[in-house]
Amino acid sequence: MSRVWGSLMEVEVPVFMRPAIYKAWARAFHSNLQEPALPLEEYPSLQAFFIRSLKQGSRPIDPDPNCLVSPVDGKVLRLGQLRGPGTMIEQVKGFSYPVSSLLGATSSLHDTAEKDISGEQTEQNVSENSSAKSWWRVSVASPKLRDRTLLSPKRGIFYCVLYLHPGDYHRVHSPVDWNIFKRRHFSGNLFPTNERAVRTIRNLYVENERVVLEGQWKEGFVAIAAVGATNVGSIKLLIEPELRTNGPGSMMLHSQPYDERVYEPEGSGMMVKKGQEVAGFNMGSTVVIVFEAPLSKASGNGTFSPDFGFCVKAGDRIRVGEAIGRWGQA
Repeated sequence: MSRVWGSLMEVEVPVFMRPAIYKAWARAFHSNLQEPALPLEEYPSLQAFFIRSLKQGSRPIDPDPNCLVSPVDGKVLRLGQLRGPGTMIEQVKGFSYPVSSLLGATSSLHDTAEKDISGEQTEQNVSENSSAKSWWRVSVASPKLRDRTLLSPKRGIFYCVLYLHPGDYHRVHSPVDWNIFKRRHFSGNLFPTNERAVRTIRNLYVENERVVLEGQWKEGFVAIAAVGATNVGSIKLLIEPELRTNGPGSMMLHSQPYDERVYEPEGSGMMVKKGQEVAGFNMGSTVVIVFEAPLSKASGNGTFSPDFGFCVKAGDRIRVGEAIGRWGQA
């Protein structure tokens, strides 16, 4: 059904009919017709209008280097901190899914989570040992050597789920400056991802077709999962235009391993800047961001700056370029 809908969306609309059709669409889905980069007559099809670019400056990007911005226009469904490699993301009260199933078994998130847990255990051991009298405590060894573990930045793993309404701007932008190391494409179902579906379909985001981009930014791990939905089987990557999703054999491949590509050069991958376009949907859908951020930062005098905090809450509307979370604020 999604492939048929996609074919209909690509049908060229006569020029004289375009303004009326696109205005009707905008009224139905509350789209802002002041933002498209081109006049309505220049969009040859509904799909071209749907994935339209915007006028320069329509989505200013927060310049704060200590913030992560929204990659899409949408509604915040869920957000929070992941604690441990087996952590579940709450889809809705009573329904949860493992982050490992969303991102894939080979995701480097597992190594990151284990490293963070190991760091916490080491810090606890250092703290316990520091209370005991020993030659180390009265030695003249450098405080920098003694307290290196205690002064190391603490990090946590966070997530944010964003739903794109059919009337929203449907291009996906980079939330930070980062290096994309890998892309994974998971074939799957195309269930709706609206609020009713989220409440009733278990493991919705894990069951649906999705594309995951994974890499590193200055604070550690980061991944973006673009989740397809009914009539949104086509997820386009601007950084890999040859990728095709929702192919004729998608359902038969659902039980097969996902397709993974490592971007060259291996180890440094593809560099993208905060606010840069990376992908797009052909209809309303969902984006899940999973990222590492500092829980605290050590300053020169041995104190810690404030913890990372979200700037939004569940239910908020947010646009591309607006801050999702910040840290380092006094």
